[in-house]
Amino acid sequence: MNIQGKRIAVTGAAGSLGAAIVRAALDAGAVVAAIDHASSFALDSKNLHEFGGVDLSSSAATEETFNAVGEKLGGLDALVNVAGTFRWEKVEGGKLATWDLLFNVNLRTAVASCMAALPLLKQGQSGRIINIGAAGAVKAGAGMGAYAASKAGVFKLTESLAEELKDQGITVNSILPTTIDTPANRMDMPDADFSRWVKPAQIADVILFLLSDQAQAVTGALIPIAGRT
Repeated sequence: MNIQGKRIAVTGAAGSLGAAIVRAALDAGAVVAAIDHASSFALDSKNLHEFGGVDLSSSAATEETFNAVGEKLGGLDALVNVAGTFRWEKVEGGKLATWDLLFNVNLRTAVASCMAALPLLKQGQSGRIINIGAAGAVKAGAGMGAYAASKAGVFKLTESLAEELKDQGITVNSILPTTIDTPANRMDMPDADFSRWVKPAQIADVILFLLSDQAQAVTGALIPIAGRT
């Protein structure tokens, strides 16, 4: 899976999954723009360029950031949309603000990032966009309505954009992980069997393939990553 020298932007790069993807891409020889709402990152590499304090739900801030990314990296070959959040809340007794929050963070940020990145991606010959969906959006459980709806929106963004770009050499795919083995999830579910959860590094491996030249024929795919759950 050759991604040597590819210029990759990763949103949500300061989180557990985002950081794992950034590390894997750097280890594979890529040049990475790490973008996050957080202002600091626990990462260090000469091929890493940090863009912190970014509100990706703002089209103006997102466009400004990707313009800076393009200038710093000399272009862009791929975008990985990781930025997202989770809330468990039933509809009865719930708040519309929760739906707004999850729509803004899980879907709006991905749309804004795609819009801002496309002019850069179109300058190359084999652009890549990878969106982080969720297996829990295929069949939503109780308390999962707002989260599943926002991630289902990511599915449809992926499918529609793949169709828009299929004749332009840019592939668009989404991965659908089940519960990810992160410190936050372990804290929230201390009695779970962590060994059955998907590791961030395992997700990163799938993303590296989708970023590679070998994945040119894969677009519009929703790819489950279920571990043993």
